[in-house]
Amino acid sequence: MRHTASEPDFQREPESYYEARKAVHNKRIDGNFRRFKWAVMIVTLAIYYITPWIRWDRGEYAPDQAVLVDLAGRRFYMFDIEIWPHEFYFVAGLLIMAGIGLFVVTSAVGRAWCGYACPQTVWTDLFQHIDRFVDGDRNARMRLDRAPWTLGKVARRGFKWAIYLLIGLVTGGAWILYFADAPTLFADFFSGEAAPVAYITVAILTLTTVTLGGFMREQVCIYMCPWPRIQTAMMDEHSLMVTYKDWRGEKRGSLKKARKQPEKYGDCIDCTECVQVCPTGIDIREGPQIGCITCALCIDACDRVMADIGRPRGLIDYATLDDCEREAKGEPARSPWKAVFRPRTMIYFGIWAAIGLALLFALGTRTRTDLSVAADRNPPFMLMSDGAVRNSFTLKLRNMESRPREMEIAIEGLPGAVLWTDMIDRSQAAASQRVTVNADQVREVRAYVAAPRGTQQQEFAFSLTALDEKAESDLVETRFDTPEGP
Repeated sequence: MRHTASEPDFQREPESYYEARKAVHNKRIDGNFRRFKWAVMIVTLAIYYITPWIRWDRGEYAPDQAVLVDLAGRRFYMFDIEIWPHEFYFVAGLLIMAGIGLFVVTSAVGRAWCGYACPQTVWTDLFQHIDRFVDGDRNARMRLDRAPWTLGKVARRGFKWAIYLLIGLVTGGAWILYFADAPTLFADFFSGEAAPVAYITVAILTLTTVTLGGFMREQVCIYMCPWPRIQTAMMDEHSLMVTYKDWRGEKRGSLKKARKQPEKYGDCIDCTECVQVCPTGIDIREGPQIGCITCALCIDACDRVMADIGRPRGLIDYATLDDCEREAKGEPARSPWKAVFRPRTMIYFGIWAAIGLALLFALGTRTRTDLSVAADRNPPFMLMSDGAVRNSFTLKLRNMESRPREMEIAIEGLPGAVLWTDMIDRSQAAASQRVTVNADQVREVRAYVAAPRGTQQQEFAFSLTALDEKAESDLVETRFDTPEGP
């Protein structure tokens, strides 16, 4: 019905604004990219599951786990590297390097991170192999999906989901091993003696692993993950991506039709092999799209078909949009390496390398001795019976070595002043005192500094020196308050 003659007819609202998910049953394929994907999956999963079990000798006073996030001790250990809380800039630098590294990869080879090394991709690939192992290849899985729920189907689904659950449990269990001694926590976990947070963490990670990798899969990549949207802003016509060369493939037709009228049909015989092997279920022939994770399995499938029908490979290939335009005009294709080593990519790489070198320099030049000083402000000073003026300070002596160390605290720039701590009497006051700091510990020392009568308010410094072969030192300036003022 119309309100007036000039208004259009009302349209019926759709019943749903969301399209129901179509299950993706990707087909088994073999080829160079599939083998590379196998290698990346095996290496990344091996690193994740095995790393907590690697031992690393740091001496008797430090943990022997190679990679350990020690929340209780506020340390991060990675082989010979030990990061303290005040050195968080190392972690920040690594995160920045990871971000810029993604920029480098995206600028050079598009969404290769998504296609090969993203955790969602790795675990989804693992679950898809479980599907093939239990239910068979693509056609068998599709038939099983359409089949009624018989006892056999229930048993098959139960067996497969039990494997899903086992993978999720191992994944969550491996994660918590990074935060405590792996053998000890492993034994405590199965004996029921682990902390409740360990069981809660494993339960949450098991649930998320099974849900995201076992059931949601490509939906995470297409709808949930923000990275594909970000990557599109970093890619241009000179970025390598998986591309269907439509000028060569169109018009599509069966092999029989193409042989009868070769001038009418292109190389694409519309076999849909590229669609069947895609882990996200897209049709690469429709052009670049957000569902493409650049895994290049469609290249393996298409190259095999082209070889079978006697046509040149590369109908689907890694190529830049700029090179595609050149090829469409009949110009020779450029080497993919020219797309990789271009100014934009090299600038990203230069920034990434500069940050890495700066972190290595800071790591190599840092000292293992540190001092922090906090002066009492209430009261700022006290008058002693002999007329001297006393200030109180809280010193934190940090020993970052995996062995106990004797250290010397001294005062500099305050003539006639003496120092003592709450562990000794004032009668033992001197210009310097010696303190032992345990391995990998911060020792808090209550220190008192007394200066002669008539001393003016002024700046001075505490120095901390390790009394070993390294003789590392640290100097912290502070202020000495007196009733005389500045």
